[in-house]
Parts: sequence; structure tokens; C-alpha cells
Amino acid sequence: MIEKNSHQDQETIDFGYQKVKRQEKESLVADVFHSVAAKYDLMNDVMSMGIHRVWKRFTIDCSGVRPGQKVLDLAGGTGDLTAKFSRIVGEQGEVVLADINNSMLKVGRDKLRDKGIVGNVSYVQANAEQLPFPDDHFDCITIAFGLRNVTDKDAALRSMFRVLKPGGRLLVLEFSKPVAKPLSKVYDAYSFHILPKMGQLIVNDPDSYRYLAESIRMHPDQETLKGMMEQAGFEQASYYNLTGGIVALHRGYKF
Repeated sequence: MIEKNSHQDQETIDFGYQKVKRQEKESLVADVFHSVAAKYDLMNDVMSMGIHRVWKRFTIDCSGVRPGQKVLDLAGGTGDLTAKFSRIVGEQGEVVLADINNSMLKVGRDKLRDKGIVGNVSYVQANAEQLPFPDDHFDCITIAFGLRNVTDKDAALRSMFRVLKPGGRLLVLEFSKPVAKPLSKVYDAYSFHILPKMGQLIVNDPDSYRYLAESIRMHPDQETLKGMMEQAGFEQASYYNLTGGIVALHRGYKF
């Protein structure tokens, strides 16, 4: 049985390894992404040595998205998934790039427009916990490297379930727990010693990347997140470990 949190625990929440007031987390996370937005793509390439592109391609391949469908790319940031979905759904389809952070949304919008991706893509500043879309609206929802930053993950999963059409699917691509201890030790050393130095060199902001490393460690592991998706109503929930579990792709359906 899962014990209910104490009143004090309900008033505070993790921000990396810190405990902060629940109502403060959203603005603290916003500050992180305002800081890194301009060089977010560069840092992704450097941090992952380009492997993030493989993880995202696998997500696209598992999405089952077809021409004419409606897709929500939630916490879509600079629009990597949106760009690919835009080509798949075609002129009759629709892709919504939604992000709570206006700086990230602006970078994504400018990047996609520079690539000539217009017409079937719209941009919405939205909180994942209270999505401003009708019930049963999207054929597919993706959230890539965004769920761990959400204050109330259970509320966000329920909100995603609500706006999915029956037969629709959710894909959550997120950093997770390495499956082998040797890999976990190497990953920890990289995250807490090298990553902040990269943040210092590239964006002059080691603290934001220290937070990102900490937020990964506080995120639910693979089985816990699968259970949270089931609690929110998703069926046939499953996950794939990528790069030894450093990243996992969770998938669930609404029937």
C-alpha cells in the first residue's frame, strides 16, 4: 500500500535535489529553460553526442502516426518531433507544438518557420496539467524530455488521457534508470562532473545543467512510470529501454 504524503510533503516538491514550495516549482523550471533556450539544440547534441536524434526517430517509428491525423507534441521545445510529424500528417493533418515555456516555444517556432514548416503546425503555450484542448481530440500525444519537469505528473497524465481520442496513444520519451550498475556509475560521473562544465562553457550556466542532472535522478523509474500511466487510464502500457536504460520510451493507449 502506498502511504499518503504528510501535509508537509504535499506543500513541498522536488526541484532537483532541493525541496521547494509546490507553487514555486513551475517558475523555477521556467527560469532554467529561459536560460538555456537559445542554445538548447546545441547542448542536446553535445550532451548526448547526437544520440538524442536516434531516440526521437525511434519515438516517431513507434507512434503509428498516419496522414491526416492530429498530433500533440507536448513540451515540444524546439520542435524536433513536430518537424517530423508535420511531414507525416501532411496538409490534411495537424500538429500542435505545445510548451509551458514561452522562450522555448519562440525558439521552436522560429526554427520550424526557417525550415519552411508552416500550414499544418500551430503553437500553444500550455501547462501539461491543464491542457486547453477538447476531450477526445488527438490521435497521438508525445512528450519528450518534459514530463520530469512537470510539478504534478499524475495530473498531467490524466489531462493527456482526456484529450486523446479513443484508440489514441501516448508516447513518453524520458531519461530513466540505467539497467546495469557499471553504466549507472559512469552515467553519474558524467552527469554531475562533466555536464555542469559543459553548461558553463556553452551557455555560461552550470546550475541549470546541474538541475537537469538532478531532475533525472528524481524522476520515476521505468516500472513506476508505467504504473502511473495505468493509474491515469492508459491500457497496454509498456516501455522500451534505450541506451541501456539511460532513456526509456513508454507507450500507452486509450480505448
